[in-house]
Amino acid sequence: MTSVGFIGAGNMGFAIMKGIAQSGNDVMLCAYDKDASKLERLKEHGVNPLLSESEAFEKCKYVFLAVKPQQLDDVLDAVKNAVKDDSVIVSICAGITAEYIRTKTNENARVVLVMPNTPLLLGEGATALSKAEGTTDEEFSFVCNIFGLCGEYAVVSPDKMKEIIAINGSSPAFIYLYAKAFIDYAKSVDIGEETATKLFAKTLIGSAKMITDSGNTIEQLIEMVSSKGGTTIEGLKKLREGNLEETVAECCRACTKRAYELSK
Repeated sequence: MTSVGFIGAGNMGFAIMKGIAQSGNDVMLCAYDKDASKLERLKEHGVNPLLSESEAFEKCKYVFLAVKPQQLDDVLDAVKNAVKDDSVIVSICAGITAEYIRTKTNENARVVLVMPNTPLLLGEGATALSKAEGTTDEEFSFVCNIFGLCGEYAVVSPDKMKEIIAINGSSPAFIYLYAKAFIDYAKSVDIGEETATKLFAKTLIGSAKMITDSGNTIEQLIEMVSSKGGTTIEGLKKLREGNLEETVAECCRACTKRAYELSK
Protein backbone atom coordinates (compact mmCIF):
# COMPACT_ATOMS: atom_id res chain seq x y z
CA MET A 1 0.00 0.00 0.00
CA THR A 2 1.35 3.41 -0.98
CA SER A 3 1.29 6.11 1.69
CA VAL A 4 0.37 9.63 0.61
CA GLY A 5 0.58 12.56 3.00
CA PHE A 6 -0.80 16.08 2.80
CA ILE A 7 0.43 19.19 4.53
CA GLY A 8 -2.55 21.50 4.28
CA ALA A 9 -6.19 20.40 4.28
CA GLY A 10 -7.87 23.45 2.76
CA ASN A 11 -10.14 23.34 -0.27
CA MET A 12 -7.50 22.12 -2.71
CA GLY A 13 -5.96 19.54 -0.41
CA PHE A 14 -9.40 18.31 0.57
CA ALA A 15 -10.47 18.00 -3.08
CA ILE A 16 -7.43 15.92 -4.01
CA MET A 17 -7.76 13.66 -0.96
CA LYS A 18 -11.47 13.18 -1.64
CA GLY A 19 -10.70 12.17 -5.22
CA ILE A 20 -8.13 9.61 -4.09
CA ALA A 21 -10.40 8.22 -1.38
CA GLN A 22 -13.35 7.79 -3.73
CA SER A 23 -11.26 6.10 -6.41
CA GLY A 24 -10.94 2.86 -4.49
CA ASN A 25 -7.17 2.80 -5.00
CA ASP A 26 -5.04 0.99 -2.42
CA VAL A 27 -3.60 4.15 -0.88
CA MET A 28 -3.16 5.16 2.76
CA LEU A 29 -3.95 8.85 3.20
CA CYS A 30 -2.56 11.05 5.97
CA ALA A 31 -2.89 14.78 6.54
CA TYR A 32 -1.68 17.58 8.76
CA ASP A 33 -3.12 21.07 9.12
CA LYS A 34 -2.52 23.67 11.80
CA ASP A 35 -6.30 24.06 11.93
CA ALA A 36 -7.28 20.68 13.34
CA SER A 37 -10.96 21.30 12.53
CA LYS A 38 -10.14 20.92 8.83
CA LEU A 39 -9.10 17.34 9.47
CA GLU A 40 -12.50 16.46 10.91
CA ARG A 41 -14.26 16.48 7.53
CA LEU A 42 -11.63 14.08 6.19
CA LYS A 43 -12.32 11.31 8.69
CA GLU A 44 -15.28 10.02 6.69
CA HIS A 45 -12.92 9.58 3.73
CA GLY A 46 -10.50 7.47 5.77
CA VAL A 47 -7.77 10.11 6.06
CA ASN A 48 -5.51 9.65 9.08
CA PRO A 49 -4.66 12.84 11.01
CA LEU A 50 -1.00 13.68 11.64
CA LEU A 51 0.45 15.57 14.58
CA SER A 52 3.08 17.58 12.67
CA GLU A 53 4.38 18.51 9.23
CA SER A 54 7.48 16.35 9.62
CA GLU A 55 5.39 13.28 10.45
CA ALA A 56 4.07 13.37 6.87
CA PHE A 57 7.59 12.67 5.57
CA GLU A 58 8.30 10.13 8.28
CA LYS A 59 5.25 8.06 7.29
CA CYS A 60 4.76 8.75 3.58
CA LYS A 61 6.81 8.52 0.39
CA TYR A 62 4.59 11.04 -1.43
CA VAL A 63 3.86 14.31 0.36
CA PHE A 64 1.68 17.07 -1.08
CA LEU A 65 2.48 20.63 -0.07
CA ALA A 66 -1.08 21.97 -0.26
CA VAL A 67 -0.41 25.35 1.32
CA LYS A 68 -0.27 28.92 0.08
CA PRO A 69 3.11 30.13 -1.26
CA GLN A 70 3.32 32.62 1.61
CA GLN A 71 3.16 29.72 4.12
CA LEU A 72 5.68 27.53 2.35
CA ASP A 73 8.89 28.71 4.04
CA ASP A 74 7.55 27.85 7.49
CA VAL A 75 6.54 24.39 6.25
CA LEU A 76 9.91 23.72 4.59
CA ASP A 77 11.75 24.79 7.74
CA ALA A 78 9.61 22.39 9.76
CA VAL A 79 10.24 19.37 7.50
CA LYS A 80 13.80 19.88 6.25
CA ASN A 81 15.29 17.23 8.56
CA ALA A 82 12.55 14.70 7.75
CA VAL A 83 12.76 14.79 3.93
CA LYS A 84 14.52 11.68 2.61
CA ASP A 85 16.45 11.17 -0.63
CA ASP A 86 13.56 9.17 -2.07
CA SER A 87 10.78 11.44 -0.78
CA VAL A 88 8.51 12.72 -3.54
CA ILE A 89 7.42 16.30 -2.81
CA VAL A 90 4.33 17.38 -4.74
CA SER A 91 3.98 21.16 -4.64
CA ILE A 92 0.83 23.05 -5.62
CA CYS A 93 2.38 26.38 -4.58
CA ALA A 94 2.19 28.90 -7.43
CA GLY A 95 5.55 30.18 -8.65
CA ILE A 96 7.70 27.96 -6.41
CA THR A 97 10.49 26.08 -8.20
CA ALA A 98 11.75 22.56 -7.58
CA GLU A 99 15.24 23.98 -7.01
CA TYR A 100 13.99 26.18 -4.19
CA ILE A 101 12.21 23.29 -2.46
CA ARG A 102 15.31 21.11 -2.67
CA THR A 103 17.60 23.87 -1.43
CA LYS A 104 15.39 24.34 1.63
CA THR A 105 15.02 20.61 2.37
CA ASN A 106 17.02 17.81 0.71
CA GLU A 107 18.90 18.37 -2.56
CA ASN A 108 18.23 14.74 -3.58
CA ALA A 109 14.47 14.80 -3.01
CA ARG A 110 12.20 14.15 -5.98
CA VAL A 111 9.82 17.01 -6.85
CA VAL A 112 6.66 17.29 -8.93
CA LEU A 113 5.22 20.75 -9.56
CA VAL A 114 1.45 20.96 -9.93
CA MET A 115 -1.02 23.68 -10.90
CA PRO A 116 -4.55 22.43 -10.14
CA ASN A 117 -7.82 24.37 -10.01
CA THR A 118 -10.85 24.49 -7.74
CA PRO A 119 -13.21 22.39 -9.94
CA LEU A 120 -11.25 19.49 -8.44
CA LEU A 121 -13.83 19.80 -5.65
CA LEU A 122 -16.42 18.38 -8.07
CA GLY A 123 -14.09 15.89 -9.77
CA GLU A 124 -13.89 18.21 -12.78
CA GLY A 125 -10.42 19.64 -12.27
CA ALA A 126 -7.89 20.65 -14.88
CA THR A 127 -4.34 20.14 -13.62
CA ALA A 128 -0.95 20.93 -15.15
CA LEU A 129 2.06 18.94 -13.93
CA SER A 130 5.80 18.97 -14.54
CA LYS A 131 8.52 16.57 -13.43
CA ALA A 132 11.74 17.85 -11.93
CA GLU A 133 14.99 16.18 -12.89
CA GLY A 134 15.69 13.13 -10.72
CA THR A 135 12.05 12.17 -10.29
CA THR A 136 11.42 8.77 -11.85
CA ASP A 137 8.84 8.13 -14.55
CA GLU A 138 7.06 5.74 -12.19
CA GLU A 139 6.83 8.34 -9.43
CA PHE A 140 5.62 11.00 -11.84
CA SER A 141 3.04 8.63 -13.32
CA PHE A 142 1.71 7.91 -9.82
CA VAL A 143 1.15 11.62 -9.18
CA CYS A 144 -0.40 12.17 -12.63
CA ASN A 145 -2.84 9.32 -12.00
CA ILE A 146 -3.94 10.93 -8.75
CA PHE A 147 -5.01 14.06 -10.61
CA GLY A 148 -6.61 11.93 -13.29
CA LEU A 149 -8.98 10.74 -10.56
CA CYS A 150 -10.14 14.33 -10.05
CA GLY A 151 -10.56 15.44 -13.68
CA GLU A 152 -8.18 16.01 -16.58
CA TYR A 153 -4.42 16.60 -16.42
CA ALA A 154 -1.70 17.65 -18.85
CA VAL A 155 2.09 17.53 -18.63
CA VAL A 156 3.93 20.79 -19.31
CA SER A 157 7.56 21.86 -19.32
CA PRO A 158 8.88 23.04 -15.93
CA ASP A 159 9.75 26.41 -17.47
CA LYS A 160 6.07 27.00 -18.36
CA MET A 161 4.57 26.31 -14.93
CA LYS A 162 4.17 30.02 -14.24
CA GLU A 163 2.61 30.80 -17.62
CA ILE A 164 0.10 27.95 -17.29
CA ILE A 165 -1.42 29.45 -14.13
CA ALA A 166 -3.54 31.91 -16.13
CA ILE A 167 -4.81 29.10 -18.36
CA ASN A 168 -6.14 26.70 -15.74
CA GLY A 169 -5.22 27.76 -12.20
CA SER A 170 -6.61 31.30 -12.06
CA SER A 171 -8.97 31.14 -15.05
CA PRO A 172 -12.01 29.85 -13.12
CA ALA A 173 -12.17 33.25 -11.38
CA PHE A 174 -11.99 35.01 -14.75
CA ILE A 175 -14.78 32.81 -16.11
CA TYR A 176 -16.93 33.49 -13.04
CA LEU A 177 -16.54 37.23 -13.56
CA TYR A 178 -17.55 36.83 -17.21
CA ALA A 179 -20.59 34.79 -16.14
CA LYS A 180 -21.54 37.42 -13.55
CA ALA A 181 -21.70 40.08 -16.25
CA PHE A 182 -24.24 38.05 -18.25
CA ILE A 183 -26.32 37.24 -15.20
CA ASP A 184 -26.28 40.88 -14.09
CA TYR A 185 -27.52 41.88 -17.55
CA ALA A 186 -30.33 39.33 -17.29
CA LYS A 187 -31.42 40.81 -13.96
CA SER A 188 -31.32 44.32 -15.46
CA VAL A 189 -33.95 43.28 -18.03
CA ASP A 190 -36.10 41.53 -15.43
CA ILE A 191 -35.03 37.93 -16.05
CA GLY A 192 -34.73 36.04 -12.78
CA GLU A 193 -31.24 35.32 -11.47
CA GLU A 194 -31.98 31.63 -10.98
CA THR A 195 -33.18 31.23 -14.56
CA ALA A 196 -30.26 33.18 -16.01
CA THR A 197 -27.71 31.29 -13.91
CA LYS A 198 -29.09 27.90 -14.91
CA LEU A 199 -29.19 28.74 -18.61
CA PHE A 200 -25.81 30.48 -18.78
CA ALA A 201 -24.01 27.84 -16.70
CA LYS A 202 -25.36 25.07 -18.94
CA THR A 203 -24.30 27.12 -21.96
CA LEU A 204 -20.75 27.27 -20.56
CA ILE A 205 -20.71 23.52 -20.04
CA GLY A 206 -22.10 22.82 -23.50
CA SER A 207 -19.75 25.27 -25.18
CA ALA A 208 -16.77 23.68 -23.44
CA LYS A 209 -17.87 20.26 -24.70
CA MET A 210 -18.13 21.70 -28.23
CA ILE A 211 -14.51 22.91 -27.95
CA THR A 212 -13.24 19.52 -26.80
CA ASP A 213 -15.53 17.10 -28.63
CA SER A 214 -16.96 18.65 -31.81
CA GLY A 215 -13.82 18.45 -33.91
CA ASN A 216 -14.22 22.08 -34.96
CA THR A 217 -11.77 24.90 -34.35
CA ILE A 218 -12.83 27.75 -32.07
CA GLU A 219 -13.08 30.03 -35.12
CA GLN A 220 -15.43 27.53 -36.78
CA LEU A 221 -17.53 27.27 -33.62
CA ILE A 222 -17.92 31.05 -33.50
CA GLU A 223 -19.00 31.03 -37.14
CA MET A 224 -21.58 28.29 -36.46
CA VAL A 225 -23.37 30.58 -34.00
CA SER A 226 -22.98 33.76 -36.05
CA SER A 227 -25.73 33.97 -38.67
CA LYS A 228 -25.12 36.76 -41.17
CA GLY A 229 -27.06 39.85 -40.13
CA GLY A 230 -28.20 38.17 -36.91
CA THR A 231 -28.03 38.95 -33.20
CA THR A 232 -24.73 37.21 -32.45
CA ILE A 233 -22.85 39.25 -35.04
CA GLU A 234 -23.95 42.47 -33.36
CA GLY A 235 -22.84 41.24 -29.96
CA LEU A 236 -19.47 40.11 -31.30
CA LYS A 237 -18.91 43.54 -32.80
CA LYS A 238 -19.24 45.14 -29.37
CA LEU A 239 -16.88 42.61 -27.74
CA ARG A 240 -14.30 43.31 -30.43
CA GLU A 241 -14.77 47.07 -30.13
CA GLY A 242 -14.11 46.62 -26.41
CA ASN A 243 -10.89 44.78 -27.31
CA LEU A 244 -11.91 41.64 -25.42
CA GLU A 245 -9.08 39.47 -26.74
CA GLU A 246 -6.37 41.98 -25.81
CA THR A 247 -7.96 42.49 -22.37
CA VAL A 248 -7.78 38.73 -21.80
CA ALA A 249 -4.13 38.73 -22.91
CA GLU A 250 -3.37 41.57 -20.47
CA CYS A 251 -5.15 39.61 -17.73
CA CYS A 252 -2.97 36.56 -18.43
CA ARG A 253 0.22 38.64 -18.54
CA ALA A 254 -0.62 40.23 -15.17
CA CYS A 255 -1.27 36.79 -13.70
CA THR A 256 2.04 35.46 -15.02
CA LYS A 257 3.93 38.54 -13.82
CA ARG A 258 2.67 37.94 -10.29
CA ALA A 259 3.71 34.29 -10.50
CA TYR A 260 7.28 35.38 -11.30
CA GLU A 261 7.16 37.84 -8.39
CA LEU A 262 6.19 34.97 -6.08
CA SER A 263 8.81 32.70 -7.60
CA LYS A 264 11.49 31.21 -5.37
